[in-house]
Amino acid sequence: MAIESEAGSCVSADIAAGVPPAAALFHSLADQNRLRIVQRLARGEARVVDLVTELGLAQSTVSKHLACLRDCDLVDYRAEGRQSFYSLTRPELMDLLASAEQLLAATGHAVTLRP
Repeated sequence: MAIESEAGSCVSADIAAGVPPAAALFHSLADQNRLRIVQRLARGEARVVDLVTELGLAQSTVSKHLACLRDCDLVDYRAEGRQSFYSLTRPELMDLLASAEQLLAATGHAVTLRP
């Protein structure tokens, strides 16, 4: 299932539309809210309510972006009773963010992408 956002579609929808997989991956991380969710989940698992509170986003926004990140196979969840705990599935994503930090610093745009 691909979830559409104001910034565009997620990886599987992009790939299905003929976008190369690497471009689709970077496109999925180009949304600021999805990147914030990834950054938060890098510190450990969280429920939707935790992300809503910590990131100051609407529940529907968080749920939409989590669905997209799940579609991209970057995030998954485990159910515990009536709650779902989301976490990152790809540790390689932290390596990618570290490389992005280095590249941005080298171009004069230092940012922190990892916790």
